[in-house]
Amino acid sequence: MRYSQLFGKSIRSVSHDVRSRGHELLIRGGFIRESGAGRFYMLPLGYRVQENVCRIIQEEMNRAGCQQMLAPILHPHELWAETRRTESVSFELMQVKDRSDRQFVLGGTAEEMIVALVRQFSLSERDLPFCIYQFSTKFRDELRARGGLLRAREFLMKDGYSFHTSREDFERFYEQMGKTYLRIFERLGLEAHLVLSGNGYMGGDYAHELIVEHEVGESRYLVSEDGTYAAHEDVATFEREIMNSEEALTDVKIVHAERGASIEDGVKHYGAPAWRQIKSLIYVTDTGEKILVCLRGDLDISEDKLLRAMGCATLRLATEQEISEAGTVAGFISPLKRSIKAIGDLSLTSVRNFITGANEWQRDARNVNYGRDFSVDVLADIALAQDGHRCVGSRSILRERRGVEVGNIFQLGTWYSDRMQGANFTNSQGGRTPYYMGCYGIGIGRTIATIAEIHNDQVGLKWPHSVGPFSTHLIQLGSDAAVCSLAGEMYQSLIAKGEQVLFDDRNVSAGVKFSDADLLGIADRIIVSARLSAAGLVEHQHYRSDTKRELRIGEL
Repeated sequence: MRYSQLFGKSIRSVSHDVRSRGHELLIRGGFIRESGAGRFYMLPLGYRVQENVCRIIQEEMNRAGCQQMLAPILHPHELWAETRRTESVSFELMQVKDRSDRQFVLGGTAEEMIVALVRQFSLSERDLPFCIYQFSTKFRDELRARGGLLRAREFLMKDGYSFHTSREDFERFYEQMGKTYLRIFERLGLEAHLVLSGNGYMGGDYAHELIVEHEVGESRYLVSEDGTYAAHEDVATFEREIMNSEEALTDVKIVHAERGASIEDGVKHYGAPAWRQIKSLIYVTDTGEKILVCLRGDLDISEDKLLRAMGCATLRLATEQEISEAGTVAGFISPLKRSIKAIGDLSLTSVRNFITGANEWQRDARNVNYGRDFSVDVLADIALAQDGHRCVGSRSILRERRGVEVGNIFQLGTWYSDRMQGANFTNSQGGRTPYYMGCYGIGIGRTIATIAEIHNDQVGLKWPHSVGPFSTHLIQLGSDAAVCSLAGEMYQSLIAKGEQVLFDDRNVSAGVKFSDADLLGIADRIIVSARLSAAGLVEHQHYRSDTKRELRIGEL
């Protein structure tokens, strides 16, 4: 490609709204441009990077025995209604109607569509297992788009779906896909970590995220110091330290408490640590049921864990009116007397003589103990793990990290095949058995953005050779006949040898050309100048090396 003919030139500055280094460089280098909030054009340079990323993913998926296909982007609404995901993902789901007033969903993920396809075939256990995948545009009406390609509303995704006869067969393939994904990201120049995570609205029992550690990431996860455990904050487990086991139990006492409604207000009022208090909140489920949720005051609730423990699709915090209807007062909610179902965290058993509200404004109960003075209907792990907590079993210290989720693998089990009629295969006894499924995704734009965040320096991008838009950046300095002739001959020769070459043939200064070369970050650089060409030489540079080599054409 001649730079003089390239669509999408570099620029020197970007909007102040662009906050991350990688996002800035992708815009400045002419790789992407924004169409609207969370929607981007892939310019020719960016598209070439995207094609390289997809090629590597395609090679590794095919190597794992997966088969590529393509599904429609418009999904019939009734398919999503079959699984009730129209309710659980309504804030992200984009819906449209055609001229016949038929309702469709703009696919944010394609489980229903793929199951609807597979159930059209009368498959038996002899046809299983198999995995099909696609590169497809996805739409999610994110509440807030940020970070350029890191969180977009419209994006390209590689999504794959596997079908199995049993859990055991699935687990073998799941392990294989974990290794496949790690190999993909290694080839893309990223060090990704398999991190246990929640399934969210995807369904199923467990999942893993592929996370690349970086400060721009939104994923918060915990890793044990001994390296044996890594989990997303939503699902990370931890040991509840026993806080004051030597303290004698004392009688419950109701006291007047001129404090505010927060745990911090209680800390100031009593001069006691947050863990001495019970944090009590009321949630409302998707069915309208009110639930009291209690945990130790120094901990926070993991809504992912809470959803799983409660077995509901969605939940929200109760309004003040709903709290009043439950017979209590915000900030002074008590587990001592309740008229609604209650769920409590395991930490309720780790403290003697708690302080908690008394269901009246500025009235507290002191010396409250779990088991003696109150109990809950469900005692479960519903708290967020924090930096410094100890890992269950090994007691290794958990350390917090932040990173970008570039991919994920999900165990779906029979979550979809149970809900969608006819999603089954003929077993060896002639009966029908629901498919056991898995799902595997990689965000292409997010992966490109992460590569840009990781691989850059103070002057520009430094694309890994495997994904850069070109393998070679040929720079012509000067416009005399000998230089133009040699540079042109080299361009044609490199192309003939299969090299992907960006040829900077523009009539601009050397400083502009070198500045753009630094910005674009193509790994290998060849410079043709009057001084060198007179001696039959060219200069070769590689951005990962400070050395410059003057070589004869044949040596190059």
